[in-house]
Amino acid sequence: MESPIISLKGVSISHDDGPLLTDVNVQIASGEFVYLIGKSGAGKTSLLRTLYADRPIDAGEASVCGFDLTRLKRKQVPLLRRKVGIVFQNFRLLRDRNVYENLAFVLRATGWRNAEIDPQIEKTLQAVGISDKAQSSIYRLSEGEQQRVGIARALINNPTLIVADEPTGNLDPATSSDIMQLLVDINQQTGTTMLISTHDFMMIDKYQSRMLVCENGTITDPQQ
Repeated sequence: MESPIISLKGVSISHDDGPLLTDVNVQIASGEFVYLIGKSGAGKTSLLRTLYADRPIDAGEASVCGFDLTRLKRKQVPLLRRKVGIVFQNFRLLRDRNVYENLAFVLRATGWRNAEIDPQIEKTLQAVGISDKAQSSIYRLSEGEQQRVGIARALINNPTLIVADEPTGNLDPATSSDIMQLLVDINQQTGTTMLISTHDFMMIDKYQSRMLVCENGTITDPQQ
């Protein structure tokens, strides 16, 4: 039986001012498309940050893409993050570099050879629908195009898992629908597991899938 991409058992996570999530038990299988919903401040972002080793775990067992987060050494964090693509609400692009340079920066930082960079960028930009924007400055792109670059950056290393933190939070409804459709397409076409934190219930209703609920200091699965 294939191991889950995300496995959390009895996990506790603290915020700066005390416990935030306790007794979190979550299993997400390879290829799943899962929403993480909950009010602001409930702990969604902290949970996502924990999954890519940006926040520590206080208690419990946790593995992501085959890495044991409770025993992860600092030198292993870059290896984990090659397996986990991250999409942010506010894009977090390098605004002094064009689209190509944003993606090339990631590939060089993760050990790709120079000869591999151009074909990988071309393939990834085509996958997110902006193959004509490689030389565009970030500040000349619409917000929807910037989020497509953000998704390309998350996808560029052929990850096993993509975690997206409110990826439509800064976008108008039509653009939000385009971005969510893109994430659905990537999931279906590549088998990349998706965990998407969102408040956008219109998108959840339109693209229905499994939901995890972050509330009352833990995570629940209404379908269980």
